[in-house]
Amino acid sequence: MPKHPPLQTERARTLRENQSDAEQLLWRSLRSRQLEGCKFRRQHGIGSYIVDFVCIEAGLVVELDGGQHAEQLAYDAVRTEKLAAAGYRVLRFWNNEVLTNLEGVLESLRLELLPSPQPSPQRGEGVRQSGSSLPPPQGREGVDGAGYQTPSPLRGEGWGEGKP
Repeated sequence: MPKHPPLQTERARTLRENQSDAEQLLWRSLRSRQLEGCKFRRQHGIGSYIVDFVCIEAGLVVELDGGQHAEQLAYDAVRTEKLAAAGYRVLRFWNNEVLTNLEGVLESLRLELLPSPQPSPQRGEGVRQSGSSLPPPQGREGVDGAGYQTPSPLRGEGWGEGKP
């Protein structure tokens, strides 16, 4: 049984074949795990929606909006709310922003994809014991078996190897 209804699959295929200039430009930077090693899909079905780009493992949807979206703000708000209810974070960019400031758009995406750094413990606080009533920090990568966030050496937050 197909994952998506045949009409939705055909519509997504048509959208992929007829991408806007902004979608083509952004796709060149997202495809083949070029951005932080994350796999993005383009014109992908989620529920009854077809989103412009999605990184499923990060739960991140990227939508590019052209001039027509100025008239459909209410629809976009409902769509964003439903995607959020399904566990996705939604980032929206104007086509013009992608075309004139691609590096800024990519930096925004990087910040969403990378785990946020954990603040240093305050004096008197140490490593949380497994019996703590607080939930473990959330994150995609860099989470050890107990669910605790570990520094990412990719962001220069390793365990001090090499340099003092």
